Amino acid sequence: MTAIDQAAARRATDQVPSIPRDQDGPVFREPWEAQAFAMALALHERGVFTWPEWAATLGDEIKRAQAAGDPDTGETYYLHWLAALERLVAEKGVTSRETLHRTKHAWEHACDRTPHGKPIELRDEDFH
Repeated sequence: MTAIDQAAARRATDQVPSIPRDQDGPVFREPWEAQAFAMALALHERGVFTWPEWAATLGDEIKRAQAAGDPDTGETYYLHWLAALERLVAEKGVTSRETLHRTKHAWEHACDRTPHGKPIELRDEDFH
């Protein structure tokens, strides 16, 4: 599981009130949600974006999803979080949308060839 800086997590939940949380802080249904949360915290701490920029981008992604039929039950929150993260890193020049797209498809290819329960490893051929 991803270790999360608790002070940074508190600052994030103060600045982005929609983050699912309990009395102890943010809550996650799956490990990838915690990892996406931690990536956003790390990029914010490095000055890639401000919390107001993040909140605006996340809000835009949620509105897009709702317009496309997302039921807004809370179960898809971190999908919107991930979409906002991908959008901001591309807009800020951290990476390109093309690189994100290529890497996503490489992971999908690697997942398809990996037996259940085995670690997924990216190989050069996954990118072709």
